[in-house]
Amino acid sequence: MSYTYGPGGREIPIFQKLREFNWSFVFLICVIGSIGVAMLYSTAQGNMEPWASRQLIRFIIGLCVLFVVAMVDIRVWMSLAYPAYVITLAMLIGVEFAGVEGKGAQRWLDLGLFRVQPSEVMKIALVLALARYIHGQTFPDMSRIRKLVPALVLVAIPVAFVLRQPDLGTSLLLLVGSGMMLFLAGVSWRIVGVAGATAVGAAVVGWQFLKEYQKQRVLTFMSPESDPMGAGYHILQSKIALGSGGVFGKGYLQGTQSQLNFLPEKHTDFIFTMYSEEFGLMGGIVLLGLYFVLLAYGFYFSYHCRNHFGRLVCTGVMATFLLYIVINVAMVMGLLPVVGVPLPLVSYGGTAMMTLMFGFGLVMSVWVHREIEIPLTSKGMF
Repeated sequence: MSYTYGPGGREIPIFQKLREFNWSFVFLICVIGSIGVAMLYSTAQGNMEPWASRQLIRFIIGLCVLFVVAMVDIRVWMSLAYPAYVITLAMLIGVEFAGVEGKGAQRWLDLGLFRVQPSEVMKIALVLALARYIHGQTFPDMSRIRKLVPALVLVAIPVAFVLRQPDLGTSLLLLVGSGMMLFLAGVSWRIVGVAGATAVGAAVVGWQFLKEYQKQRVLTFMSPESDPMGAGYHILQSKIALGSGGVFGKGYLQGTQSQLNFLPEKHTDFIFTMYSEEFGLMGGIVLLGLYFVLLAYGFYFSYHCRNHFGRLVCTGVMATFLLYIVINVAMVMGLLPVVGVPLPLVSYGGTAMMTLMFGFGLVMSVWVHREIEIPLTSKGMF
């Protein structure tokens, strides 16, 4: 079995792709994933059930997904970019009519054997679609409104459906992540400034259209002490847990706020708080350092890729990964409103885990096929 590799068209056996893998990148993912399983074990007070065992199985499956995706030629993923976007968008629309409701939001589709959250899948599908479109444009094209509008439409449609679920956190991730891709693709500062001013104006007007609980989250962010036993409870307990961890933490399985169940949503949104209580400031710095090195690898892969599509995919996936980290950590520290964004590879969650591992598979595919040159001749479907 073989595949065409590089501009010379020479044939290389499939198994040799494994030699091109960056195993340090895979190792870092495994280390961070192991921290997640360990923290979910602690969350259940020293028990693999109900979260740690499921997370471990999902992570192993996710690793298999990463390897399979990485072995596929990057040009195949380019050809599948628009179909993946359309299918995921259809799933988002399906949530409107047949979605499963949970915790006051309708975000999931029940596929029988498992549930899937299409908004999570859209984070990767949108990266692929934008990369496919931008690949067919020149750098100056991206500052021309006529060329920029189709890209904005690709972003606006899924964001509108995600907001209806409602899921403010994911919609912000889609918007900001896409904005970072477009800026790096050549959108001028002038357009960025206009977009920023428009966003501020839209936020003022959009306030009246927010759900009551979304308004409450923003108000609680401004003054959590105003309702310490109600809306402000989550963030106040998070701050207490973060502070009680000190420099070196209370020790594994020894966190009082988490083990005594004062800390809510400790297996999902607030797992970084639990981790910091047990391992302290130094432990938090170590975890963030691991994230930073993983991000550095991703952007290094992007820099050394010889095709524009691969660079954009790599940048888009890693930008989304970065936003996950920044928003979650800032959220549990009280620097941002609570918007329900998980800590990547650590928080409990099936669709988020699989989507992220698929994204890392794309990043590895970019690295493995970095020598492939893709002509900038196709304008895509626009």
